[in-house]
This record gives sequence, C-alpha cells and structure tokens, in this order.
Amino acid sequence: AQITEDMKNAMRAKDSARLGTIRLLQAAMKQREVDERIELDDVAIIAIVDKLIKQRKDSIAAFETANRTDLADIEKAELEVLKVYLPERMSEAEITTAVQAIVAEVGATGPGDMGKVMGKVKSALAGKADMGLVSAAVKAALTK
Repeated sequence: AQITEDMKNAMRAKDSARLGTIRLLQAAMKQREVDERIELDDVAIIAIVDKLIKQRKDSIAAFETANRTDLADIEKAELEVLKVYLPERMSEAEITTAVQAIVAEVGATGPGDMGKVMGKVKSALAGKADMGLVSAAVKAALTK
C-alpha cells in the first residue's frame, strides 16, 4: 500500500526518476506473484527490495569501473529510492552477536558447518540485516 501511495505521489510531483524506480519495484513484485501464484507478504517484498538494491550496487561498481559516472549516478538515485522500503538495518555488532548465538545454538564447530548455520541465520535475520555482512560474520565465527 505504501509503495502504491508513493507511486501516486511521484506521478503528481512529476518525479519521473522516482516513478520509474517504484514502477520497477512493483513490476518485480507482480512478476513474483504471478510466477509463484502467491500473494506477497512484507518479508517477501523486503527480499525483492534487497535483491534490487544488490543489483544496483553491482551496477554502480561496474559503471564506476568503466568510468561511466552518468550511468552510476542514475543507479545511485534508484538505490536511494529503494532504501526507503527497507526496515531499519542491524549494526555489525548486532549481527555478530546474533550470528554467535546461532552458531552456539546449532553447535557448529568449523567452516564445514557453514551451510547449517547460514540456513538458520537467513531465516532469523532475513530483511533485518545486510546478508553480505551476515555471511562475513558467519565465516569469522566459524574460523575462530
């Protein structure tokens, strides 16, 4: 509902860049609903937003490497629009604490247990934390 309302406001304000990004998000949401024949909940929408943000970050890195700042600036603007739809993220310290608790709970002893730990961590921290930071925290916790 918030995304639809933001789209209407962007139309009224004739903010074409914001409008385009919101439409892109809605298209991704509709695509997932149609493909999987489900109605998306907030967790699924956050996962879609996370995926789109990751794509933007990858594109920005590629464009800056290729010295295309004009295209990188467009991606950065889209990234800022998408960040609005994410909940407050956990800090690195909070992520580390949560990961260590899950490692202890699972009884993981080394890097071979990474799959078990990541499965549990993903379900516990999905949408609350940057999964890149989570993965790094799991690796650090399992190599100690």
